[in-house]
Amino acid sequence: MSDARHESYGTKLRERIAAPGTTPLIGVFDMYSASVAADHYDGMFVSGFGFSASYYGLPDVGFIAWPDMVGFVQRLRGAFPKQHLLVDIDDGYVDPEVACHVVEGLERIGASGVILEDQKRPRRCGHADGKQVLPLDEYLAKLEMVLATRRDMVVVARTDATDEEEILHRAKCLAATDADVVLVDGVRSVEWIKRIREVVGGKPLLFNQIAGGKSPRLSLAELSELGVDVAIYSTPCLFAAHQAMDSALTELKRADGRLPSFDPAASIGVAASTRLLERNIARHHEAPEAVGV
Repeated sequence: MSDARHESYGTKLRERIAAPGTTPLIGVFDMYSASVAADHYDGMFVSGFGFSASYYGLPDVGFIAWPDMVGFVQRLRGAFPKQHLLVDIDDGYVDPEVACHVVEGLERIGASGVILEDQKRPRRCGHADGKQVLPLDEYLAKLEMVLATRRDMVVVARTDATDEEEILHRAKCLAATDADVVLVDGVRSVEWIKRIREVVGGKPLLFNQIAGGKSPRLSLAELSELGVDVAIYSTPCLFAAHQAMDSALTELKRADGRLPSFDPAASIGVAASTRLLERNIARHHEAPEAVGV
């Protein structure tokens, strides 16, 4: 792929965010979940929660090694050349120089954008208790280095502040940078979305929805009314897979190992699964000039 083509991924996502309405990005945790998600939405979110769970079998508390994440995004881009791909890079893997190296690599392989947070280690899921944030000047210095490194990639500046005064202060400071989008994670109410929307001014705003999390469940229409430009859905695929697998294996055990009856019209079997995966073979993709949705 040429650099010009790589740059188009950031441009396409930025244009989509600027369009009317709230842009949904669906969290995927492996290539199979991405294959299913691509049938329904044109944008994916590479969730740190989902990747840590899938790749390591560990909670989202800082175990991800950046080469593993870069390798996963490279496989995603190869299979899904037209999808928007927003990537969670947590705190940039601690060190600002590492953050810049990862951003440069992700842009080279075709990521559309990244989210960089202001948490300090040990980090937590954005909807968990016990989060701590870096001093603001330390985070802003890291963010500015990342912004200077990216060429066209979308950069989302994220704060995990929990103190009410600090939330608004940090949101305002992040909006004053050259970051493309601001995310305050773990927002607890519609009223707080409105307050954050006011302090960030005209800067695009991202909202994170996660089942069982701290934020209210809102439709895209409701989010659009509130002035939210992007919605990431971190874990619907992961949690649905967990529930479905648990139910299927419970039933298999109850039936003494006999598989359930198979209905080709309503069940997923080897043929449907194979058809889904065959679409990811490179020869089935459209010509390179069709990149972007």
